[in-house]
Amino acid sequence: MSILIKNGRIVTAVDDYFADVFIDGEKIVQIGKDLNVQADETLDAKGKLVLPGGIDPHTHLDMPFGGTTSADDFETGTIAAAHGGTTTLIDFAVQTKGKSTMEGLDTWHKKAQGKATIDYGFHMIITDMAVERLPEMTRLRDEGISSYKLFMAYPGVLYVDDGTLYRAFRQAGLDGSRICMHAENGIVIDEIIREAVADGKVAPKWHGLTRPTRMEAEGVHRSIAIAEVANVPLYIVHLSSHDALEEVKRGRARGVNVIAETCPQYLLLDSSLYEKEGFEGAKWVMTPALREQWNQDSLWQGLQFRDLETIGTDHCPFCFKEQKELGLESFTKIPNGAPGLENRMSVVYDAGVVQGRISLNRFVELTSTAAAKAFGLFPKKGTIAVGSDADIVIFDPDRKETISVNNECTHHMNVDYSAYEGREVQGWTDTVLSRGRVIVQQGKLETRGGGNFIKRAGAGELLR
Repeated sequence: MSILIKNGRIVTAVDDYFADVFIDGEKIVQIGKDLNVQADETLDAKGKLVLPGGIDPHTHLDMPFGGTTSADDFETGTIAAAHGGTTTLIDFAVQTKGKSTMEGLDTWHKKAQGKATIDYGFHMIITDMAVERLPEMTRLRDEGISSYKLFMAYPGVLYVDDGTLYRAFRQAGLDGSRICMHAENGIVIDEIIREAVADGKVAPKWHGLTRPTRMEAEGVHRSIAIAEVANVPLYIVHLSSHDALEEVKRGRARGVNVIAETCPQYLLLDSSLYEKEGFEGAKWVMTPALREQWNQDSLWQGLQFRDLETIGTDHCPFCFKEQKELGLESFTKIPNGAPGLENRMSVVYDAGVVQGRISLNRFVELTSTAAAKAFGLFPKKGTIAVGSDADIVIFDPDRKETISVNNECTHHMNVDYSAYEGREVQGWTDTVLSRGRVIVQQGKLETRGGGNFIKRAGAGELLR
């Protein structure tokens, strides 16, 4: 099938111009002014932006955690992503401690296959890595898994010690892969939590109060030091605070190959939400926790000065009823995570571009291109260019919507609340193409399924 997108303003990370885009099959084959071609379908983008499809490098679909499983699976999650203008996501396959990472990969392939509406890849969460199993990491690289996530948090569940960190870092570096790091000192945090619980401090707000920013900063500092010695590209996930960002800036100034991601929730929401009456604050129990509002200015500056390079969501939704309420008696039992996959493009456009914090080109870079380059998807994904996949979003820069769980235009996620309830945003996804398929048109789902697993290139390598 061929599609002609006419009259649009094409914006990439580096370009901004008016032209038509001709798509034949899955690829962009021609870009030019007033193209005179025959197409099976013509889409008029007059008055709208034509953007590369969003890439969310950080989601947790169908993930077991805290005695339950995240509420969005690969069907509902990718449909919600598409409505929000995201055409590719990178989820996290999980290695069960003591078992093979290849088993973990097989499990996640089964979770996603036949369900996804948009394209997807996987990072691999490593929970242990004995010396004799290091060759598995090279095998994973051959399977298109070119990034790994390790945790300094959650002792007894996902936490790995510094020796395992170095061992996995070193092998990833040799293989040309990238390390994603959840950087918090979980050992110390667990002691702070133990003291709080002993004192009867168990309300949701204590989730944030027991995870101080200095413990995030310490984890970032330590992971950068280990990565520097191991000679591996490092990616700090969901950076939330000024203290942690300062450690990234110091590492980068020293020449370490480290980039960092933040999330919309840390740019727009703050710890005052934990003070809501009753158990309401549990909706925003996530890790890292929401911080004091003043941290947001530092994070926006980090995006402006490129010390923060991507915006992912850490989408890990749990319904307030039945799931979050597992922690009614203590914040330690509240499943950590919040929804946001569907809202990322609009909330960042509104708070960033409309409010003058970032340029339109930087918006595209932060929501698409930078992730494509960091995780071996560029230029197949993350740009509008001849030969690239026809992952395209027609975006209305003027349309305003109020985000709400009760607004059918803004909420397709399989969760019973919105993290951004009542927030008005300017800038909305109108039509979405994934590899030349129209999957959302004027806000309505046109295509279900058809998403492919993408084997990614290595860190810094091109994918075509």
